[in-house]
Amino acid sequence: MAEFILSCCSTVDLKKSHLEARDIKYICFHYEIDGRILPDDFGASMPFPDFYAAMENGAETRTSQINIDEYCGYFRTFLEQGRDILHIAFSGGLSGSVNSALAASALLAEEFPERKLIVIDSLAASSGYGLLMDKIADLRDGGMDIDTLAAWVEAHKLELHHWFFSTTLKYYIKGGRVSKTAGFVGGVLGICPLLHVDDAGKLIPVDKIRSKKKVIEAIVRKMVEYADKGTSYDGKCYISHSNCIEDASLVASLVEETFPKLNGRVEINDIGTVIGSHSGPGTVALFFWGKSRKE
Repeated sequence: MAEFILSCCSTVDLKKSHLEARDIKYICFHYEIDGRILPDDFGASMPFPDFYAAMENGAETRTSQINIDEYCGYFRTFLEQGRDILHIAFSGGLSGSVNSALAASALLAEEFPERKLIVIDSLAASSGYGLLMDKIADLRDGGMDIDTLAAWVEAHKLELHHWFFSTTLKYYIKGGRVSKTAGFVGGVLGICPLLHVDDAGKLIPVDKIRSKKKVIEAIVRKMVEYADKGTSYDGKCYISHSNCIEDASLVASLVEETFPKLNGRVEINDIGTVIGSHSGPGTVALFFWGKSRKE
């Protein structure tokens, strides 16, 4: 057993079994769908197909971040066991939850002065956040201590790349990120927005690409451009999707064809209910290690 707890939020968008196999603990965000408040629990409370079908049928969704009291209760469980904690939080560019985690850490430092509770902003989201956690688990299992590991995360977290595209503008219009007029024109022209997560952990539009086929080719070209060692990339690659497994599979096949030295097959996961509440169905995201996002 490791000397410390490795922890994250449910917004890593990995399978629960993956986290359990890697001995990564987690705390769940919450979301609301048509007035029902549910935990973001990897599809246990509401299976992902049902969640996205409800959105397609007009269900109203909202999300809520983890508050200070929830973090205190969660962290205290491990601290009372005499365990130190390294908690990697969901991107502060997308949620204020990291601030709640930091506030909880400050409060608990007075209660458990002999313990370490380190909170780090991942500046990552969805299965990109998951890919970061998987790498951290590798380093922990290799014997890296909590302080060295925390320093490694701060030094390397911006080498994790996130690229997203959506095959519908409906939810961008609903969220106010695209005007109704622009959305109508984009829908007629078959526009698929391409986005990425920048060095502040924020989701930023990059391009508007006409047709699904072209945006799939474009997202893989971004991996060729930014991946460590280019087409000789030999790390892991994750994809997440919101109820569009066929599109995700097409991206995965093209990635595996383009990058023959990948570490295993591309792993495909579901976009969870918190991120999915904002993206809606029809989003595919691609994650890999590469050049620093500061460049």
